[in-house]
Amino acid sequence: MKSIGALRVIPCLDVNGGRVVKGVKFVDLRDAGDPVELSQRYEAEGADEIAFLDISATIEGRKTALESIRRVREAIGIPLLVGGGVRRPEDAARLLEAGADRVAVNSAAAREPRLIDELASSFGVQCVVLAIDARRIASPGLDEGPAWEVVIDAGRLGAGLDAVQWAREGARRGAGEILLTSMDRDGTGTGYDLKLLRAVAAAAGVPVVASGGASLPGHFVDGARAGARALLAAGVFHRGELSIRSVKESLAKAGLEVRT
Repeated sequence: MKSIGALRVIPCLDVNGGRVVKGVKFVDLRDAGDPVELSQRYEAEGADEIAFLDISATIEGRKTALESIRRVREAIGIPLLVGGGVRRPEDAARLLEAGADRVAVNSAAAREPRLIDELASSFGVQCVVLAIDARRIASPGLDEGPAWEVVIDAGRLGAGLDAVQWAREGARRGAGEILLTSMDRDGTGTGYDLKLLRAVAAAAGVPVVASGGASLPGHFVDGARAGARALLAAGVFHRGELSIRSVKESLAKAGLEVRT
C-alpha cells in the first residue's frame, strides 16, 4: 500500500456514563478520568485526534454521551472521532451535530453491511470509519496462516466474519478508514497484533488505525512499520506511562514521518 501521509497518534477515550474507563480484553473496566480533562491534556501533548467510543448500553447512557461529546468539542480544536450506538444514518447525524468530525460504526455494520454504504452516501467516505474488533481463531487448514474473527457487542459475540475479508468489504462499501482493535491484545501491554495489522492493511486499501496492546515506544514503531497510518492507545496514556509527545519523538527517531 502506498504512503498516504504522516503518522497520526490518537489517544482513545472509552466512555461509560460520562466517565472514561479502561479494562483488559474489554472487561474489568475501571475509572480513568474525565473525558474533557483528558482530551485537553492530550491536545496539549500533541495528539492528532481524539477517539471517543461510547460504550454505554442504555438510552440514558446515550444522552450522557452526547453531552460529553459536546463538552469535549467545546474544549478542544483537534478532530474528534466518535463511535458507539450507530445503527442508522440518523444516529450518525446526531453525533456529527454534537461535534464529531468522523463517525465509527462497528456491530450494526457487521449485522447489516449496507449501513456503511448509507453512511458514505449521506456524509462522505471521509466521515465514515469502520471499527473492527478481531480475535484470533484456529486456522481452517494446517498450511494456512492465522485467521481472525470479527467480534461485536463489546466483544461478547462472534459475528462469523473473517476480519481481513470484512475490512476489504467495508472499504469497498465506503469506509474511509479502518479502526482495527485486537481483542487478544487489548489492555495487555504486549504490543499490537502485527500479523493481523499487516493482513488488514494489505487488504483494505484505506488507512488503518492500529489499536490494542501498545505500551512501549517500540510497539508504536512496530505498528507503523506493519502498515498502520495511525496509532491508537488508551491505558498507557491515561496512566501517564507514556505521553503523546514521547511516542512521536520515538517514531521520528526511527525515521518515520510524524505529524507535528
